Amino acid sequence: MLELVVLASGSTGNAAIVRDAATGRALLVDCGICKREFFVRCDAVGVDPLTIEATLVTHAHTDHTSGLGVVLRGLHKKGCTPPLYAHPLVRAQSKPIAEVEGLVQQREIAHGKPFEVAGITVAPFPTSHDAAGSTCFRFEAGGDAIGYVTDTGIVTPQAHDSLQQVRILAIESNHDVTMLKEGPYPYPLKQRILGSGGHLSNAQCCEEVVSLLHPGLEHVIAMHISQHNNTFVLPARELQQALAAHDCDASVHVALPYEPIKVS
Repeated sequence: MLELVVLASGSTGNAAIVRDAATGRALLVDCGICKREFFVRCDAVGVDPLTIEATLVTHAHTDHTSGLGVVLRGLHKKGCTPPLYAHPLVRAQSKPIAEVEGLVQQREIAHGKPFEVAGITVAPFPTSHDAAGSTCFRFEAGGDAIGYVTDTGIVTPQAHDSLQQVRILAIESNHDVTMLKEGPYPYPLKQRILGSGGHLSNAQCCEEVVSLLHPGLEHVIAMHISQHNNTFVLPARELQQALAAHDCDASVHVALPYEPIKVS
């Protein structure tokens, strides 16, 4: 069975680990948290960071990349040098990725072209976020599957297809539309968040989850929740109501900015 460990999720920093529970082999997805927090949170959920065999980067925004250099250098000192995978447009934009050039191998990924690393098949697909090359992933191993999609203003057709028949679905539920419209953000920022290059709302998240329901769905994780335009209760409540309305008993989880969660 695959496990998803969300070390941090939100505008203050993002990092997650996909792990094969049978083999212990793992992948890191993004790292926008500091080295100390990375190692502390890995320890808190019982994940040995030295089992990480690759780092995947979704896009170049700093809340997803700011910790890459210090964390990968920290792993390197411990004898762990996982290669870094990113879309070429992401690599071209990211200073933290450039900083680890020569420290770890860097490999390009292409949307729609799966590859295998750490015994896990990784299928990259595009998101609509306003960052060139923005990418999310489907992970498969041993007949199990995780869908991971965050930082996207809409669910692209490729994303929707890639998220079919997963057991664990991690999906952005960034904002409540009313809270955002009535909140303190300047108008241009509100329009960016609401637009196709922004972030999924609670309602968009629920709509997509309902469209992906199948008997094997066991867990839904609400990701990248805004601390200004949402609460940590609203996405969980709305997802639970949506699932109950369709007689689905999948568990709902909320990914947090400062505390790790493990879903398996």
